[in-house]
Amino acid sequence: MKRNSFYWRKLHSLLGVIPLGGFILVHVSINFQAFERGPDGFAAYVHFINSLPLKPMLEIFGIYLPILFHGIYGLYMAYRSNANAGQYSYGRNWAFIMQRMTGVLTFIFVFWHFFNTRLQVYLGHITHEDLGSKMHQITANPMYFILYVIGVLAAVFHFSNGVWAFLISWGVTVSPRSQKISSYICMGLFVLVASLFILSLVAFTGNEFN
Repeated sequence: MKRNSFYWRKLHSLLGVIPLGGFILVHVSINFQAFERGPDGFAAYVHFINSLPLKPMLEIFGIYLPILFHGIYGLYMAYRSNANAGQYSYGRNWAFIMQRMTGVLTFIFVFWHFFNTRLQVYLGHITHEDLGSKMHQITANPMYFILYVIGVLAAVFHFSNGVWAFLISWGVTVSPRSQKISSYICMGLFVLVASLFILSLVAFTGNEFN
């Protein structure tokens, strides 16, 4: 049983970085076009992504199934986290708890965001070309904007701290010094990606997306 748990945790860790980490970086690069290039630039990037060959297969096996496994197994791990948190030092214990909390928040946020955007495309209520205006409708509401900021911060922290934990669990950063350096790098990754996402959200509030 413990052996199976070990492999499930390894798979959970791997999927959190590859491919889901890649998806986050691609997603922020798309959304940042709204800030950098405006509605036309954002629409052009969305069109490019949706014209990729085998896109449905990439979405199913590169995004949706990994998200479901990582999220559901992550919730299971969060449920059992009380039995594990005390074994770490204060700093790592704090990171352990935050990782579990942000994991739950991210799981909820991702499904809410999916319902508001991608599912509406699948149902035929909007087109890919309407995603910019749809995001404007959402972010123009101050309450939804704040909820999106919270969701983005939770997701990016979960990813960035997850990369730090991934490097430890997969034996990349073994020494305390290497773990400390990687923590600084991951903190910088959090600040960079979170900033790009928030700038994107601010851009969507602009009337040019209406």
